[in-house]
Amino acid sequence: MQSQTGYIVLALMSAVLMGTIGILAKYAALPAEQITFFRLLFGSLFLIAYMLVSGKKAQILHKPSKRHMINGVMLAGFMSFYVEAIDYTSMANVIMVIYLAPLLTAIIAHFVLDEKLKLLNIVVIGIALLGFTLMSPSASSNTLANSDEARGLFFSVLALFTYSGFMLINRKPSKATAYQSTLVQLSVGALCLLPLIITQDIALSGEQMGYLLAIGLLPGFLAILSAVKALQHLPAVTFGTLAYLEPVAVVSLAWWLFAESLTPIQLLGCSLIIVAGMAQGLLSQGIQSRTRPEPAQCQ
Repeated sequence: MQSQTGYIVLALMSAVLMGTIGILAKYAALPAEQITFFRLLFGSLFLIAYMLVSGKKAQILHKPSKRHMINGVMLAGFMSFYVEAIDYTSMANVIMVIYLAPLLTAIIAHFVLDEKLKLLNIVVIGIALLGFTLMSPSASSNTLANSDEARGLFFSVLALFTYSGFMLINRKPSKATAYQSTLVQLSVGALCLLPLIITQDIALSGEQMGYLLAIGLLPGFLAILSAVKALQHLPAVTFGTLAYLEPVAVVSLAWWLFAESLTPIQLLGCSLIIVAGMAQGLLSQGIQSRTRPEPAQCQ
Protein backbone atom coordinates (compact mmCIF):
# COMPACT_ATOMS: atom_id res chain seq x y z
CA MET A 1 0.00 0.00 0.00
CA GLN A 2 1.45 3.34 -1.03
CA SER A 3 1.86 5.94 1.73
CA GLN A 4 -0.17 9.15 1.93
CA THR A 5 2.99 11.04 0.98
CA GLY A 6 3.17 9.04 -2.25
CA TYR A 7 -0.36 10.07 -3.21
CA ILE A 8 0.44 13.71 -2.42
CA VAL A 9 3.42 13.45 -4.80
CA LEU A 10 1.11 11.97 -7.45
CA ALA A 11 -1.31 14.90 -7.01
CA LEU A 12 1.57 17.35 -7.43
CA MET A 13 2.80 15.49 -10.52
CA SER A 14 -0.69 15.58 -12.00
CA ALA A 15 -0.94 19.35 -11.44
CA VAL A 16 2.41 20.05 -13.10
CA LEU A 17 1.71 17.74 -16.04
CA MET A 18 -1.78 19.20 -16.51
CA GLY A 19 -0.13 22.60 -16.77
CA THR A 20 1.72 21.57 -19.92
CA ILE A 21 -1.46 21.33 -22.03
CA GLY A 22 -1.75 25.07 -22.75
CA ILE A 23 1.85 25.30 -23.95
CA LEU A 24 1.69 22.13 -26.07
CA ALA A 25 -1.71 23.09 -27.51
CA LYS A 26 -0.30 26.47 -28.52
CA TYR A 27 2.57 24.79 -30.37
CA ALA A 28 0.28 22.18 -32.00
CA ALA A 29 -1.99 24.95 -33.39
CA LEU A 30 -5.01 22.70 -33.91
CA PRO A 31 -8.72 23.07 -33.07
CA ALA A 32 -9.79 22.27 -29.51
CA GLU A 33 -11.73 19.13 -30.40
CA GLN A 34 -8.76 17.65 -32.29
CA ILE A 35 -6.30 18.36 -29.48
CA THR A 36 -8.67 16.88 -26.91
CA PHE A 37 -9.45 13.80 -29.02
CA PHE A 38 -5.79 12.93 -29.58
CA ARG A 39 -4.97 13.70 -25.95
CA LEU A 40 -7.53 11.12 -24.86
CA LEU A 41 -6.85 8.61 -27.66
CA PHE A 42 -3.06 8.63 -27.35
CA GLY A 43 -3.40 8.76 -23.56
CA SER A 44 -5.45 5.54 -23.58
CA LEU A 45 -3.00 3.88 -25.99
CA PHE A 46 -0.03 4.83 -23.80
CA LEU A 47 -1.90 3.43 -20.80
CA ILE A 48 -2.67 0.15 -22.58
CA ALA A 49 1.00 -0.20 -23.59
CA TYR A 50 2.07 0.43 -19.99
CA MET A 51 -0.41 -2.14 -18.66
CA LEU A 52 0.84 -4.73 -21.14
CA VAL A 53 4.52 -4.32 -20.22
CA SER A 54 3.91 -4.00 -16.46
CA GLY A 55 1.98 -7.25 -16.03
CA LYS A 56 -1.48 -5.70 -15.81
CA LYS A 57 -2.81 -7.21 -19.04
CA ALA A 58 -5.65 -8.99 -17.23
CA GLN A 59 -7.07 -5.64 -16.08
CA ILE A 60 -7.55 -4.26 -19.60
CA LEU A 61 -10.68 -6.21 -20.55
CA HIS A 62 -13.36 -5.69 -17.91
CA LYS A 63 -16.92 -4.48 -17.55
CA PRO A 64 -16.77 -0.71 -17.02
CA SER A 65 -18.98 0.90 -14.41
CA LYS A 66 -21.57 3.49 -15.41
CA ARG A 67 -19.90 5.97 -13.08
CA HIS A 68 -16.56 5.78 -14.87
CA MET A 69 -18.26 6.03 -18.25
CA ILE A 70 -20.03 9.20 -17.08
CA ASN A 71 -16.69 10.53 -15.88
CA GLY A 72 -15.25 9.88 -19.33
CA VAL A 73 -17.85 12.33 -20.64
CA MET A 74 -16.88 14.77 -17.86
CA LEU A 75 -13.21 14.44 -18.79
CA ALA A 76 -13.85 15.03 -22.49
CA GLY A 77 -16.01 18.03 -21.64
CA PHE A 78 -13.47 19.56 -19.29
CA MET A 79 -10.60 19.20 -21.74
CA SER A 80 -12.62 20.46 -24.73
CA PHE A 81 -14.11 23.43 -22.90
CA TYR A 82 -10.69 24.38 -21.51
CA VAL A 83 -8.97 24.43 -24.91
CA GLU A 84 -12.03 26.07 -26.53
CA ALA A 85 -12.06 28.83 -23.90
CA ILE A 86 -8.44 29.85 -24.52
CA ASP A 87 -9.35 30.39 -28.18
CA TYR A 88 -11.60 33.28 -27.10
CA THR A 89 -9.90 34.80 -24.07
CA SER A 90 -6.55 34.79 -22.30
CA MET A 91 -5.27 31.67 -20.58
CA ALA A 92 -5.04 33.66 -17.34
CA ASN A 93 -8.78 34.47 -17.45
CA VAL A 94 -9.65 30.84 -18.22
CA ILE A 95 -7.55 29.47 -15.38
CA MET A 96 -9.00 32.09 -13.01
CA VAL A 97 -12.48 30.61 -13.56
CA ILE A 98 -11.55 26.92 -13.79
CA TYR A 99 -9.59 27.00 -10.55
CA LEU A 100 -12.69 27.76 -8.57
CA ALA A 101 -13.32 24.02 -9.16
CA PRO A 102 -11.18 22.76 -6.23
CA LEU A 103 -13.06 25.07 -3.85
CA LEU A 104 -16.43 24.04 -5.31
CA THR A 105 -15.43 20.36 -5.07
CA ALA A 106 -14.35 20.68 -1.43
CA ILE A 107 -17.65 22.35 -0.52
CA ILE A 108 -19.74 19.68 -2.30
CA ALA A 109 -17.64 16.88 -0.78
CA HIS A 110 -18.28 18.42 2.66
CA PHE A 111 -22.03 17.85 2.24
CA VAL A 112 -22.20 14.87 -0.14
CA LEU A 113 -19.14 12.73 0.68
CA ASP A 114 -18.99 13.59 4.39
CA GLU A 115 -15.44 14.96 3.99
CA LYS A 116 -15.86 17.60 6.66
CA LEU A 117 -13.98 20.85 6.20
CA LYS A 118 -12.07 22.00 9.27
CA LEU A 119 -11.16 25.60 10.00
CA LEU A 120 -7.50 25.01 9.05
CA ASN A 121 -8.57 23.48 5.71
CA ILE A 122 -10.65 26.57 4.95
CA VAL A 123 -7.78 28.88 5.91
CA VAL A 124 -5.38 26.98 3.62
CA ILE A 125 -7.86 27.12 0.72
CA GLY A 126 -8.16 30.86 1.31
CA ILE A 127 -4.37 31.25 1.14
CA ALA A 128 -4.28 29.29 -2.14
CA LEU A 129 -7.09 31.42 -3.61
CA LEU A 130 -5.29 34.61 -2.54
CA GLY A 131 -2.09 33.42 -4.17
CA PHE A 132 -4.01 32.46 -7.30
CA THR A 133 -5.64 35.90 -7.44
CA LEU A 134 -2.27 37.63 -7.09
CA MET A 135 -0.88 35.54 -9.98
CA SER A 136 -3.68 36.44 -12.40
CA PRO A 137 -4.13 39.80 -14.07
CA SER A 138 -7.42 41.53 -13.37
CA ALA A 139 -10.07 41.27 -16.06
CA SER A 140 -10.98 44.56 -17.66
CA SER A 141 -14.34 46.12 -16.78
CA ASN A 142 -15.64 45.77 -20.31
CA THR A 143 -14.73 42.08 -20.62
CA LEU A 144 -18.30 40.87 -21.11
CA ALA A 145 -18.99 43.61 -23.65
CA ASN A 146 -16.70 41.72 -26.02
CA SER A 147 -18.50 38.76 -27.59
CA ASP A 148 -15.32 36.67 -27.78
CA GLU A 149 -14.60 37.30 -24.09
CA ALA A 150 -18.19 36.33 -23.22
CA ARG A 151 -17.79 33.04 -25.13
CA GLY A 152 -14.50 32.43 -23.36
CA LEU A 153 -16.20 32.95 -20.00
CA PHE A 154 -19.04 30.62 -21.00
CA PHE A 155 -16.68 27.78 -21.95
CA SER A 156 -14.59 28.43 -18.82
CA VAL A 157 -17.67 27.98 -16.60
CA LEU A 158 -18.51 24.73 -18.40
CA ALA A 159 -14.92 23.56 -17.82
CA LEU A 160 -15.26 24.53 -14.15
CA PHE A 161 -18.30 22.31 -13.57
CA THR A 162 -17.03 19.34 -15.57
CA TYR A 163 -13.65 19.47 -13.79
CA SER A 164 -15.40 19.53 -10.44
CA GLY A 165 -17.56 16.58 -11.50
CA PHE A 166 -14.44 14.66 -12.59
CA MET A 167 -12.85 15.11 -9.16
CA LEU A 168 -16.00 14.25 -7.21
CA ILE A 169 -16.79 11.07 -9.15
CA ASN A 170 -13.22 9.80 -8.79
CA ARG A 171 -13.41 10.39 -5.02
CA LYS A 172 -16.18 7.81 -4.60
CA PRO A 173 -14.92 4.31 -3.70
CA SER A 174 -14.75 1.84 -6.59
CA LYS A 175 -13.95 -1.83 -7.08
CA ALA A 176 -12.03 -1.00 -10.25
CA THR A 177 -8.29 -0.33 -10.07
CA ALA A 178 -6.92 3.11 -10.87
CA TYR A 179 -5.66 1.72 -14.19
CA GLN A 180 -9.08 0.37 -15.15
CA SER A 181 -10.96 3.52 -14.20
CA THR A 182 -8.42 5.71 -16.03
CA LEU A 183 -8.60 3.55 -19.14
CA VAL A 184 -12.40 3.73 -19.22
CA GLN A 185 -12.43 7.48 -18.72
CA LEU A 186 -9.83 8.14 -21.42
CA SER A 187 -11.47 5.74 -23.89
CA VAL A 188 -15.03 6.98 -23.35
CA GLY A 189 -13.82 10.57 -23.60
CA ALA A 190 -12.20 9.85 -26.96
CA LEU A 191 -15.36 8.11 -28.21
CA CYS A 192 -17.42 11.17 -27.24
CA LEU A 193 -15.34 13.30 -29.59
CA LEU A 194 -15.06 10.75 -32.40
CA PRO A 195 -18.24 11.94 -34.24
CA LEU A 196 -16.74 15.43 -34.47
CA ILE A 197 -13.38 14.15 -35.68
CA ILE A 198 -14.56 11.80 -38.45
CA THR A 199 -16.39 14.65 -40.16
CA GLN A 200 -13.21 16.72 -40.44
CA ASP A 201 -10.43 16.56 -42.98
CA ILE A 202 -7.39 16.32 -40.73
CA ALA A 203 -3.95 16.90 -42.24
CA LEU A 204 -1.17 16.75 -39.65
CA SER A 205 2.45 17.65 -40.15
CA GLY A 206 5.21 15.61 -38.55
CA GLU A 207 5.81 18.40 -36.03
CA GLN A 208 2.12 18.54 -35.07
CA MET A 209 2.03 14.76 -34.65
CA GLY A 210 5.01 15.02 -32.31
CA TYR A 211 3.20 17.60 -30.17
CA LEU A 212 0.05 15.47 -30.13
CA LEU A 213 2.04 12.46 -28.92
CA ALA A 214 3.55 14.63 -26.19
CA ILE A 215 0.04 15.81 -25.26
CA GLY A 216 -1.16 12.20 -25.08
CA LEU A 217 1.79 11.19 -22.89
CA LEU A 218 2.14 14.12 -20.45
CA PRO A 219 -1.24 15.86 -19.80
CA GLY A 220 -3.02 12.75 -21.07
CA PHE A 221 -1.77 9.38 -19.80
CA LEU A 222 0.55 10.46 -16.96
CA ALA A 223 -1.49 13.40 -15.63
CA ILE A 224 -4.87 11.65 -15.62
CA LEU A 225 -3.55 8.38 -14.16
CA SER A 226 -1.76 10.31 -11.41
CA ALA A 227 -4.91 12.31 -10.69
CA VAL A 228 -7.16 9.23 -10.51
CA LYS A 229 -4.72 7.41 -8.20
CA ALA A 230 -4.41 10.45 -5.93
CA LEU A 231 -8.16 11.11 -5.84
CA GLN A 232 -8.85 7.55 -4.72
CA HIS A 233 -6.80 8.12 -1.55
CA LEU A 234 -6.74 11.86 -0.80
CA PRO A 235 -9.62 13.98 0.50
CA ALA A 236 -11.10 16.33 -2.09
CA VAL A 237 -9.89 19.38 -0.16
CA THR A 238 -6.28 18.09 -0.15
CA PHE A 239 -6.25 17.19 -3.84
CA GLY A 240 -7.98 20.46 -4.73
CA THR A 241 -5.44 22.60 -2.90
CA LEU A 242 -2.52 20.71 -4.43
CA ALA A 243 -4.11 21.23 -7.86
CA TYR A 244 -3.37 24.95 -7.51
CA LEU A 245 0.21 24.09 -8.39
CA GLU A 246 -0.97 23.87 -12.03
CA PRO A 247 -1.20 27.66 -12.55
CA VAL A 248 2.24 27.93 -10.95
CA ALA A 249 3.49 25.43 -13.53
CA VAL A 250 1.77 27.36 -16.35
CA VAL A 251 3.35 30.66 -15.28
CA SER A 252 6.77 29.04 -14.82
CA LEU A 253 6.66 27.39 -18.26
CA ALA A 254 5.59 30.67 -19.86
CA TRP A 255 8.52 32.42 -18.15
CA TRP A 256 10.96 29.71 -19.26
CA LEU A 257 9.75 29.20 -22.84
CA PHE A 258 8.43 32.63 -23.79
CA ALA A 259 10.50 34.87 -21.49
CA GLU A 260 7.33 36.24 -19.88
CA SER A 261 8.54 38.11 -16.83
CA LEU A 262 6.94 37.69 -13.41
CA THR A 263 6.08 40.68 -11.26
CA PRO A 264 6.89 40.66 -7.53
CA ILE A 265 3.14 40.29 -6.85
CA GLN A 266 2.97 37.21 -9.09
CA LEU A 267 6.02 35.71 -7.37
CA LEU A 268 4.29 36.30 -4.03
CA GLY A 269 1.19 34.54 -5.40
CA CYS A 270 3.27 31.54 -6.51
CA SER A 271 4.87 31.37 -3.07
CA LEU A 272 1.49 31.46 -1.30
CA ILE A 273 0.15 28.61 -3.47
CA ILE A 274 3.22 26.46 -2.80
CA VAL A 275 2.97 27.15 0.96
CA ALA A 276 -0.76 26.31 0.90
CA GLY A 277 -0.08 23.04 -0.91
CA MET A 278 2.60 22.06 1.61
CA ALA A 279 0.29 22.97 4.51
CA GLN A 280 -2.60 20.94 3.10
CA GLY A 281 -0.28 17.98 2.63
CA LEU A 282 0.85 18.23 6.26
CA LEU A 283 -2.77 18.45 7.42
CA SER A 284 -3.59 15.34 5.39
CA GLN A 285 -0.63 13.50 6.89
CA GLY A 286 -1.79 14.48 10.37
CA ILE A 287 -5.28 13.10 9.72
CA GLN A 288 -3.82 9.83 8.45
CA SER A 289 -1.56 9.42 11.49
CA ARG A 290 -4.48 10.01 13.88
CA THR A 291 -6.72 7.49 12.11
CA ARG A 292 -4.04 4.79 11.70
CA PRO A 293 -4.63 1.94 14.19
CA GLU A 294 -2.11 1.50 16.97
CA PRO A 295 0.18 -1.54 16.59
CA ALA A 296 -0.59 -4.42 18.93
CA GLN A 297 1.56 -4.54 22.06
CA CYS A 298 3.68 -7.61 22.60
CA GLN A 299 2.80 -9.43 25.83
